[in-house]
Amino acid sequence: MLRVCSRVRPVGHKKPLANAAATSVYRTIVHQFSTCQTVSTQTRFAQWIDASTGKLDTSALETKWKARWAEIKALERQQQRTSTELSAKDIEQLFYVLVMFPYPSGVLHMGHVRVYTISDTISRFYRMSGKHVVHPMGWDAFGLPAENAAIERGIAPDAWTASNIGVMKGQLARILADFDWDRELATCDPSYYKWTQYIFTRLFDHGMVYRKEAVVNWDPVDMTVLANEQVDKNGRSWRSGAVVEQRKLKQWFAKITDYADDLLRDLESLDWPEHVKSMQASWIGRSEGAEFAFALDPPAQCSDTQSISVFTSRPDTLFGVSYLAIAADHPLVSSAHLPKDRAEEVLLYAQQVSATQAAGGDRTDSARTGIFTGLYAKHPLDPNRLVPVYVAGYVLPGYGTGAVMGVPAHDVRDYEFSQANGLSILPPVVEPQLPSDAQSLDVPVFTGEGVLRRIPENGQFGGMSSALAAKEIIKAAAERGVGKHAVNYRLRDWLLSRQRYWGAPVPIIHCPSCGAVPVPESDLPVELPSGIELSGRGGSPLARATEWVNCKCPKCSGAAKRDTDTLDTFVDSSWYFLRYTDPHNTSQPFDPLCASAAMPVDIYIGGVEHAILHLLYSRFISKFLWRTKSFGSQAVESLGAVSEAVKDAIKKRESGGASNGEPFKRLLTQGMVHGLTYKDPSTGRFLKPDEVVMDKDSGELRIKLTNEMPAKSYEKMSKSKYNGVDPNETVDKFGADATRLHMLYLAPPQDTLEWDTQSIVGMQRWINRVGRLVDSACETVPTQSFEHALDSRLQWSKEAKETFRQTNVAIQRATESLVGSFAFNTAIAALIELSNYLGSVSDRKHPTFAYGLTCLIKMLSPMAPSVGEELWEIVRESGYLQATSGNSVAQNAANIASVFAERWPKVDETALKQQSVTIVVQVNGKVRFRLEDVEADQSQKDLIQAASEHAQAKKWLFDSNSGKQMAIRKVIHVPNKILNIIV
Repeated sequence: MLRVCSRVRPVGHKKPLANAAATSVYRTIVHQFSTCQTVSTQTRFAQWIDASTGKLDTSALETKWKARWAEIKALERQQQRTSTELSAKDIEQLFYVLVMFPYPSGVLHMGHVRVYTISDTISRFYRMSGKHVVHPMGWDAFGLPAENAAIERGIAPDAWTASNIGVMKGQLARILADFDWDRELATCDPSYYKWTQYIFTRLFDHGMVYRKEAVVNWDPVDMTVLANEQVDKNGRSWRSGAVVEQRKLKQWFAKITDYADDLLRDLESLDWPEHVKSMQASWIGRSEGAEFAFALDPPAQCSDTQSISVFTSRPDTLFGVSYLAIAADHPLVSSAHLPKDRAEEVLLYAQQVSATQAAGGDRTDSARTGIFTGLYAKHPLDPNRLVPVYVAGYVLPGYGTGAVMGVPAHDVRDYEFSQANGLSILPPVVEPQLPSDAQSLDVPVFTGEGVLRRIPENGQFGGMSSALAAKEIIKAAAERGVGKHAVNYRLRDWLLSRQRYWGAPVPIIHCPSCGAVPVPESDLPVELPSGIELSGRGGSPLARATEWVNCKCPKCSGAAKRDTDTLDTFVDSSWYFLRYTDPHNTSQPFDPLCASAAMPVDIYIGGVEHAILHLLYSRFISKFLWRTKSFGSQAVESLGAVSEAVKDAIKKRESGGASNGEPFKRLLTQGMVHGLTYKDPSTGRFLKPDEVVMDKDSGELRIKLTNEMPAKSYEKMSKSKYNGVDPNETVDKFGADATRLHMLYLAPPQDTLEWDTQSIVGMQRWINRVGRLVDSACETVPTQSFEHALDSRLQWSKEAKETFRQTNVAIQRATESLVGSFAFNTAIAALIELSNYLGSVSDRKHPTFAYGLTCLIKMLSPMAPSVGEELWEIVRESGYLQATSGNSVAQNAANIASVFAERWPKVDETALKQQSVTIVVQVNGKVRFRLEDVEADQSQKDLIQAASEHAQAKKWLFDSNSGKQMAIRKVIHVPNKILNIIV
């Protein structure tokens, strides 16, 4: 089995997650490292640039710094304290940056490069901001792809997974991603899934998991269960081609619906994108209304189902019911309940609907298809009225009661279904309260609330408002025993079972005497049996491991059998962020104090495609563990020898924006990376890059074979579109730093990024320009420290003051971008502007220039780490750090060999004010002249006076005949920018 974590740390609440000594240890290490390294004082950035081509030797530069970082990490591991008491300060300074861990497919694509560049930049920034950053990485390693690979390639899933992990770790190193590899985990490692199974048994003990029959996709040829993605759009198996059947198997479910209210309510406390919170709220789908019982007429021959229970959020429309629609898996859809003359046709239709739904078929068509069952049900409040019962494609299996009432006059879908199936439509029972409330729809349907019409169908409720009628109708139904107020959720209980091999085995033993018995903690993990032939046929692979299946009952020691299902991989990923806080613990999933000190995660980064299920399941498991005091302030209260200061710090962290066991305080969902795509405009066929050439004369792209211009677009990268970009090739050609900068600069992280390899050369050139600027500056080292220069700030030259201002403007923009919006493109733009300005400064001996240059290098480093490190080493050796040892940088900076041991520059608010500005003077709305280099923030009166004294004033503000100044009718003044004088 795959083992990825070997270094064991002490277990217990005295082990720090990230203690206050971490930074000082790191600084000591890099100081020691710097003393044993001989760096020539003649080191210059130009040595890395090929004089003939102008290209940076990125491979050599990156290799140098990756080796340096590895040695620093090794020294850090040797010296870091592992048994120091956790302090309140440690907890206050801890910052948990988490990126969604990947499935180890063995291939890093550009989407990976984007998300890991983002997380790495944020992690490095917060480390430089003085935080003790936790930035772990691991592998979501269970799942169907590994099992399929084992079948197709004849290689064991664990071996395939381990190999892929090795490859991807190398690829992550290539993009200079700095992760806490000491915290690495893989969900397929028994040391991890032991605790996944333990959490399942905790859920079992608290009555939060149960077993019931549920529908699965069954391949009748291969005799196996299929995942939804293994069923094609025609409802056929991807492997055998057989029409997929719907069968019922006993499956394990988690009662996530018990947490529905908490999951919905606590969304408001989270700093998440609004569209993600909206998606979660919609998935939970809380709606208030009523549940009505429609009694079958005639009564069913089988006594188990005598009525159809229906939930509706519009009780006021009850008297407009024209039909009832039930799901294809409803209990009534069986030969025992259906009339003999309808059973065969109805069951065939139900089977077709189930196959289509399993394959994710067209919902639009499903909304219109249906079949009459031959059954009727009595209206709850009008027993003389019989309502026909239909099986309808739009009623999803397992949702609600599996039945809905059709009201065509007040629901567009119901109207379309009635039209398609020839159903009679009752007249509207609700009308707009005011003429202005009427709706303009394509169909004669009123979907809003209003007033119940005074018609016989509405009886005593006619004339009531929809709100009042709903209450009275529910009351009347309750008195008759045919209805009640109800709250319904779209959310269904979580199906945990999978009939797969490559997953964590369900830790349950089935005993004929004792029933389902959880495996004792002492016997965990229940490891996967080896040597099983995987074929994708014949049902659950674990069921064939007879020696493994047959066991003794933990309660009575009688003969029993293991459960042969494995857990949904979402279970593995629903708690990994907690394991990262204490990844080597062998006695429990995590130490309560370690987890409580780090949770909730400060910033969680990943794709928006995980905005619903993964986040929802993680929130559920986290809340369950918090409620049951596995972590959190209540859990810490029960621990001995924990100081009150630590308890208070944990309470403060717990209440700081994500409460009640919420796992992720802030969420950043990055957009997809799209690639440049070419199509043949005639056929629509996707073109390979080598099928398109550049016309030498016109410079336009042409299709080789036809000489036509190809259609160009940016689309999701895929093999079939030939628009994928290999990150390795990009790094080889342009370097990791330029690739990272380009990735961050092209678009804000939340937006779709259109990858354009051609424009990446702009980042290469900028890196070289900054390098040349540093080399040039190192020729003239300032003699006065910046700290001392601040004392004479009033005597600075105008250029020095502007340099100080420009630097602090860049610090402010970059900091706000990295803390607030994560608009990395804005931060990079600010750095480019600063570098351009510094390149124009004439007095490079003044300390403000050295201050600006070193701030530029620091702010560049989180985004371009190896370049930042090299530039920092150059200025460190040249003496520039002595000139910037003032309040805005770390002390003893000259003794630190890594830029990441430095502190991020702080904004000097007093520097942001412009000392002088240029005012554009307009006369009657037209630009006539400019007031150059005037004092900022002057009053309108003073500016008018200055304009009147300008050399151009006589021509535009004075009468040419009399020589007198013309009367001013109006003045429009935009402070520090425009003065428009109307004469």
